[in-house]
Order: sequence, then C-alpha cells, then structure tokens
Amino acid sequence: MRAVCEFRVVDESPEWIVVEKPAPLLVHPANARREPTLLGGLEALLGFELAGGARLSILTRLDRETSGLVLVAKNREAAADFGRQFEDRQVAKDYLAIVHGHPVDDAFTVDAPLRREGELRDTAIWLRQCVDAGGRPSRTDFELVRRFRHPRGAMSLLRCRPHTGRMHQLRVHLAHAGHPIVGDKLYLDAGAEYLEEIGDGLSDASVERLVLPRHALHASRLALRFRGEPVAWDSPLPADLATLLPHG
Repeated sequence: MRAVCEFRVVDESPEWIVVEKPAPLLVHPANARREPTLLGGLEALLGFELAGGARLSILTRLDRETSGLVLVAKNREAAADFGRQFEDRQVAKDYLAIVHGHPVDDAFTVDAPLRREGELRDTAIWLRQCVDAGGRPSRTDFELVRRFRHPRGAMSLLRCRPHTGRMHQLRVHLAHAGHPIVGDKLYLDAGAEYLEEIGDGLSDASVERLVLPRHALHASRLALRFRGEPVAWDSPLPADLATLLPHG
C-alpha cells in the first residue's frame, strides 16, 4: 500500500480537530523516512492557526495500518483537559475489527497482561507484543456485530472496547482468543509476513493468505468531555474493509 496524505475532517472547533486517518498513513515521522504523515498534513491544513500560536497535540495515535478517528488538541489547555481524561480512563474508544473465525459467544472479555516478546525470548521483531503473566494489566471487551462466510473462510465483524491502552492490545488479545485480525502481518501467525514485507516484499502466497494488504482494524467511535460537556464522534467502516462483508 502507498501512503498518501489524504484525511477527512470529521469535526473542528477553535481548540481541537477530529479527523479520519486512512491506512497506511503514518501519524508521526518515523525512522527518518521521507513519506507523508498525518502530522505533516495537519500542519499544512492549520498553518494559519499555527502561525498565530496554536500548538498541535495528537491524542489518539493509531498504528500505520489502523484507520479511523484521531483527536488533536490545538493548544496546551485543550491537550491538558483531554489528557487528564485519558489518564483517568474516562474516554470511551470503540474499534471495529474483522477477524478470522466465529466466536462462540456474542460478547466476551480478554483480560490478559501484555509485554514485549523480546523480554522473554530472542525475536527478530522488536515491537511484537505477547500475553505473559509478568506483563502490564490489559483488558478488552468484545461484542459480536456479525458472523459471515467469506470465500477465504469464516469471518466475524467485532466491536472492540479497550479498557487499557497497551501497544497492539486489540491485535494481541484477538490473536490470543483464537481470532486474529484479517490481514495482520504481525499476529496472524509468528510474524513471518511482517518480516517478508520489510525485507524483499510480500510473496504472492503471503498476499493470498493475508486477504487484505493491511489489518482490518478501524477506530470507529470516540466519546469524552470537553470543558465538562460531552462530545462524541463516529466513523463508519471504510470501503476497503466493508468489501469483505457480504452484501444484503
């Protein structure tokens, strides 16, 4: 997938802006790569406000391949207001995920601590996380939206609500539950597709196995308060993920 800095403004005020980030757009510059980023696009969009003293703080940071809602404060006061709510776990964040298989239950919770796999064993993927009793507490609630059949097998659309904010939490918890996210190069198996992609590129066999060129995870809802008043935003499943769902 080629990263293009195209995003949609969902809502805006003088103190914050909410946008939809597409995949595979990076949120921040990384590894000295010269490629588009959401931050760069926001700086261009809000250049006049930045010249007048605005200061951008991205509060919901999504993985490159995760699409959906991103909240950005435009000044220190808004960043502090939102930041306190994130620290106190008063922010409701919902994600939509398309996973392999059909969960037995229509609602289930994964309460499993997470830590970096490299702390336990040698691994070629430093950022890969795993479930381990010695890790940091991590909890996610899952709700079935739809079970369906795809030509590549049984799949389900799930609504996911994390109660903690660990790295790759939803992806690891779903893989741990036996329902890895479709297209997840890191957690569909042992990460062979991820190493392939950053090396010589994905083989035809890997592309076929993944089903999608990116993982099927979308930040669909965000609800919190600003200056004591409730605010909430929703984002529908994007077209590239919706194509997996049967019509009718």
